[in-house]
Amino acid sequence: MVSPLPPRRSLHMKAAAALLTAFLLAACGPTYEGYKAKPYTVRGQTYYPLQPREAVGYVEEGIASHYDESFLYIFPGKTAIGEKQYPWTKSAAHKTLPLPCKIRVTNLRNGKSITLRVNDRGPFIEGRTLDVTSAAAKDLGFHRAGLTPVRIQVLSVGDARWRIR
Repeated sequence: MVSPLPPRRSLHMKAAAALLTAFLLAACGPTYEGYKAKPYTVRGQTYYPLQPREAVGYVEEGIASHYDESFLYIFPGKTAIGEKQYPWTKSAAHKTLPLPCKIRVTNLRNGKSITLRVNDRGPFIEGRTLDVTSAAAKDLGFHRAGLTPVRIQVLSVGDARWRIR
């Protein structure tokens, strides 16, 4: 007959399991705190993101494109703030908005509009302002066309306790 673990040892094992679970869950989530608005350089060009308080209410018009992340079913990519990017995700990339932020994107060709979370940097192709996921491009009605003129309005910056509206 096997005797059960002493109560104290059992409690220690449960505490260790809880700590390990918390550590693993924390490692899977975003790796940022607050906002990501520091200057950065890509291909020799330095970009200066808007500061969080000046970004709220910011409006911009430009050309949006979309990226195909279908290969990510097996290997999900990571965004500039460390989040996993899946094919069904509806999000966007922008060169100079603080990360993360929520924006309203309006397709100027058909009037369709959606709210997206900007969690990545890009597009780094001249003449393009915004890059959205394929799922977002379908909602905006330009998935087949690949590019469309859009209006971007920043609704809020940050998440949870860091949020500015």
